[in-house]
Amino acid sequence: MPVTTDLNDIPAIALEWHRSGTGAALATVIETWGSAPRPVGSQLAISGQGDIMGSVSGGCVEGAVVVEAMDALDDGQPRLLEYGVSDDEAFAVGLACGGTIRVLVEPVGAALPPALLAQLVAARASGTPVAYTVDTKTWARALDGPDSYPDRFRADKSGFEGDIFVGIHNPPLRMAVIGGVHIAQSLIPMARAAGFAPVLIDPREAFASAARFPDSDLVHDWPDAALDAFGIDTRTAVVTLTHDPKLDDPAIQAALNSDCFYLGCLGSTRTHAKRVARLEEAGFSAPQLARIHAPVGLNIGAKSPAEIAISIMAQVVQALRQG
Repeated sequence: MPVTTDLNDIPAIALEWHRSGTGAALATVIETWGSAPRPVGSQLAISGQGDIMGSVSGGCVEGAVVVEAMDALDDGQPRLLEYGVSDDEAFAVGLACGGTIRVLVEPVGAALPPALLAQLVAARASGTPVAYTVDTKTWARALDGPDSYPDRFRADKSGFEGDIFVGIHNPPLRMAVIGGVHIAQSLIPMARAAGFAPVLIDPREAFASAARFPDSDLVHDWPDAALDAFGIDTRTAVVTLTHDPKLDDPAIQAALNSDCFYLGCLGSTRTHAKRVARLEEAGFSAPQLARIHAPVGLNIGAKSPAEIAISIMAQVVQALRQG
């Protein structure tokens, strides 16, 4: 059955199938042991016609989950399933090794309220971090914000809190890089490989050119205007690399006035001291200025542009996962 939503947005697909009248169930990996093929939180949507989108095991147990989902659509009851995936089964579908997984199957409508699913889909679409919780004893369901499970949101870690499964739905990770310099040429692909959607901002088109940054999202506006349009949120890292206060300072000010989880600025200790003085004069407080990582990157003795990019990427991940 054709779908019109993003093929990676599994909750939205399940909601679309339910609203179309064909019925839908949502299967979610809720626990794993050993080298399970798919992480906790992975989801599979199953339509009443047997169509599927997503994955809970990379292909090892999808068939069995579909059968259970069809039964759940018939009787309206959720299912807690457990599967052992052998190494041979995992290898057969291109995976290195197997493990054990538990899967929650919820028929939309009879078990999973469509209004709650619609709220989840809307939160995901708007980039609002949200946790879908379900009590596996009472089957009570709710949506909670980041304040309820701050460590889980920071680590992107779905899992159990007692009998309650907490499914974390975070907005995509993004990175705004200011300055099309040599370091950025290494940092942009590293960020992309780490799961970030990077954008390079530099009004100097000779620096931020398609030739120097192939297959990259390039913005040639001034940094403050570009970041305003970009919409910095709690899943955004901002890195300034130009060494030019006319370009870096507006970006830094925009970042300090935002909820970005990371702000890193290239420059020596002396350069940063001058930067801090300018920002203090602009009215920024000591706690705000303490958010800046400068000199940017972990101190690993990096010398080359690529090594500096590695140190920056490591520090970004550290800030994301450890706070």
